[in-house]
Amino acid sequence: MRAVWSFWSKPFREYKGRIWYSPLHHLLAWGLSQRAARRHHPETVLITDSAGKALLVNCLGLSFDHVSTELDTLHSVDPGWWALGKLVAYSLQDKPFVHLDTDVFLWKALPQSLLCADVFSQCPEDHPPLAEWCTPGDVEHAFERQGATLPVEWEWSRSRGLRYYREANCGIFGGNRVDFIRYYSNLAIDLVLNPEHAAAWNSFHDRSGFNMVVEQFLAQSCVDFHRSHPDSPFRGVSMRYLFQSLEEAFHPDSAVRAGFTHLLGDAKRDTSIASRIEQRCLDEDRDFYRHCVQLSRSEAVMNPAGLQAR
Repeated sequence: MRAVWSFWSKPFREYKGRIWYSPLHHLLAWGLSQRAARRHHPETVLITDSAGKALLVNCLGLSFDHVSTELDTLHSVDPGWWALGKLVAYSLQDKPFVHLDTDVFLWKALPQSLLCADVFSQCPEDHPPLAEWCTPGDVEHAFERQGATLPVEWEWSRSRGLRYYREANCGIFGGNRVDFIRYYSNLAIDLVLNPEHAAAWNSFHDRSGFNMVVEQFLAQSCVDFHRSHPDSPFRGVSMRYLFQSLEEAFHPDSAVRAGFTHLLGDAKRDTSIASRIEQRCLDEDRDFYRHCVQLSRSEAVMNPAGLQAR
């Protein structure tokens, strides 16, 4: 199974690059993530844009079996929609794959029971009905006010009357039913980019908080809907998880047993974790570490388009 990474440089340049402790640690994480995964997935793929290729391949020196600059097609899209880079990467896959976020490290191979699944993700996330920030309900109200239509899978999921809504955490995401994954990812891309939905999305001052709803809630909803729909071409599709809950995923003992690290959120800015990343890189490849240190001193690292123009 191939390992896939994606890097849309526009959100990184605008704001996401600052979520790392420093530019150095962003570069080190790329090297560590690829090195760790390549031990278990020899075929590697990068989906990026021209500026991202200039940074990761030409300057950082990472080697991938396949590199696509398909994300150049997003040059005019609001960078707040950072998950679009991942969704486009999912939509391009024509064989079984695992997509890894840059802050995910596979110290051990993923279980075979996971790798043979139709679709898999890191873990389920169950959100309470009174969640207040960027919820499916917020999207529904905005779309209703503008007379826009949400996907049938979304509406079906929300009609079930559950006391929570479920997302599939996509720190890792992939599977063998690439036909289904292409369907879902194209549906999510259309949900964001279709001009008929623009007025609904524009009613929000900040749309970045809805990335996980579009990517993760819709992924789970599509699986749940098509699994049992008698007329669906994807009937019977199922999703498996590396961890059975978000709590299990981030419990130290569970992570150690799985040989899996995901530096979610503020963990990327933690001083002790930054030191551990540096030490791991020094232990594994001192020359790569020195190269990252030198490259990180260039202001263009935070503006990959500047590297491209050089």
